Amino acid sequence: MDYTRYTFKGNNSEHGILIAFLGELPFEMFEEDNEFLKGFITQAADNETVLTEVVSLCSKFGYVYSKEKVVSKNWNKEWESNFHPVLVEGFCGVRADFHPPFDNVQHEIIIKPEMAFGTGHHATTFMMMEYMESIPFKDKSVFDYGCGTGILAILAGKLGAEDIDAVDIEEPAYRSTIENAERNGTPFLKPFLGTLENVPVRKYDIILANINRNVILQSLSTLHERLNPGGMLLTSGYIPDDEEKVKTALVENGFIPLRSKRQGNWIAGKAFKRY
Repeated sequence: MDYTRYTFKGNNSEHGILIAFLGELPFEMFEEDNEFLKGFITQAADNETVLTEVVSLCSKFGYVYSKEKVVSKNWNKEWESNFHPVLVEGFCGVRADFHPPFDNVQHEIIIKPEMAFGTGHHATTFMMMEYMESIPFKDKSVFDYGCGTGILAILAGKLGAEDIDAVDIEEPAYRSTIENAERNGTPFLKPFLGTLENVPVRKYDIILANINRNVILQSLSTLHERLNPGGMLLTSGYIPDDEEKVKTALVENGFIPLRSKRQGNWIAGKAFKRY
């Protein structure tokens, strides 16, 4: 599959906010460094509507952009060269299969980057894993909503969860989750391709939703229905400007929000099902 790479240059402190807005468009991956933000979208999805939105966002946040084609034969190399390990202190490390092993971590997750199935921006994943360190997963049922490479679902399995479902709307993510579950000794993880509607209706003890603001807000009623009483919901993938909106929606849908985390321009939150 061929992609278009958009390269944005502007205030790097605004990268997270720009990613949040671009994430509402069909971009499949983002990469950041101190100077540039790069967004990848399939050429089939790169149309005039996307371009109009990109121009508007660049004007709003003071960015300039350029775009170029990235043919499929270069995609793996592009992804691998920009994939960096994620380390949550001594708790968990996530690395690609071509990186050396971590030293002195309780849990190591190894993935094989192949296609675009996440943002490539790990602040949200990092905060979710931080939350997971203090949560009892043993013998719990878990749902990873928007699983990407399956990192959070796999970590839940390593922490003792006995029953894990995961779903992602992107087929490469679905295939990757299957492969990574086998690679990391959690073959009991059950991935689904599609949306919430494609996951059999049942209840869980813990739901992990590292996705984006709009999907979280649209799904809260269903996520509430799919949690056991007292069940826990972890969310991430939204910016500080949206934090109060998400908290208000949580309360309106029967949750009790707890203290949230912030890393850079990203927020993660924890909530319990009230009834």
